[in-house]
Amino acid sequence: MKKIGILFGQENTFPPALIERVNVMGLTGIYAEPVQIDKVVQGEPCGYDVVIDRISQDVPFYRGWLKNAALTGTAVINNPFWWSADEKFFNNALATKIGVAVPKTVLLPSHDHPPDTNANSFRNLAYPLDWEAIFSYIGFPAYFKPFAGGGWKNVYKLNNPDEFYKAYSETGQLVMMLQEEVQFDMYFRCYCIDQRGVRIMPYEPRNPFHLRYQAAWQTPPELLARIQRDVLTLNEYLGYDFNTVEFAVRDGVPLAIDFCNPAPDAEVTSVGQENFDWVVEAAAEMVARKARAHVAGRNNLTWGKFVLTAAQGHALI
Repeated sequence: MKKIGILFGQENTFPPALIERVNVMGLTGIYAEPVQIDKVVQGEPCGYDVVIDRISQDVPFYRGWLKNAALTGTAVINNPFWWSADEKFFNNALATKIGVAVPKTVLLPSHDHPPDTNANSFRNLAYPLDWEAIFSYIGFPAYFKPFAGGGWKNVYKLNNPDEFYKAYSETGQLVMMLQEEVQFDMYFRCYCIDQRGVRIMPYEPRNPFHLRYQAAWQTPPELLARIQRDVLTLNEYLGYDFNTVEFAVRDGVPLAIDFCNPAPDAEVTSVGQENFDWVVEAAAEMVARKARAHVAGRNNLTWGKFVLTAAQGHALI
């Protein structure tokens, strides 16, 4: 019997709907359930062939459990080793090498020293930084946000250098990035599941939360085709099986704004019934396929093209 486990936290609709859908698909020898953990022994199997992770970004203990599970052969979605290493600035840099348009972005050191460091720890860092060149490259208005954060925490919209310096002084030990503002004509949020299924959802982030999925853009077919291609390219290189990618379209060009969401919101109250039904079905098909393909004792993780090409010594593209 192949067991699929759903590891989740505060979600109320997606996990039970996914479990129910898998269990009514009539899959011989495969069933799904909420993950139950009563002990974690190093190098010992966790009892699940496939686990879909919806919560370890908030619970470090779960991330440790998932890595141990992956070591013993569980197909963990998403790969917990890559997820632990991933961050938004790297993703942007990668996009520039694989043909996906992104906003101009720079990385900045934390305003305050990290723990157990002092001025000597930063001997390789110029002081002051070349702020004039940085501001000239990015321009204003700009967005200032953590290089590895999420959930719109510690995000600032800034209109000039004075506002930047004030915001910078408030960020403490956070490593931040400064990114150009994109004045967009259209905006899309896209699910990508199993690096196969893409759901392009018109989205209006300037609307109240409950109305954001009610945008009605007039979208040329060639734009939709490029968005789909870019979604698949990003997830193939990052190695994510469950992710969302957001695009702001400026002058007909989709710029990937946010594409590091390995536990994206999938609650029916957020995304609406049609989108919810699609993601439940696509996720059910994915975990069923991974359960059928699972081989005990093997590394059953998904690794992205970036890691695979590096391991093989090949060029990125």
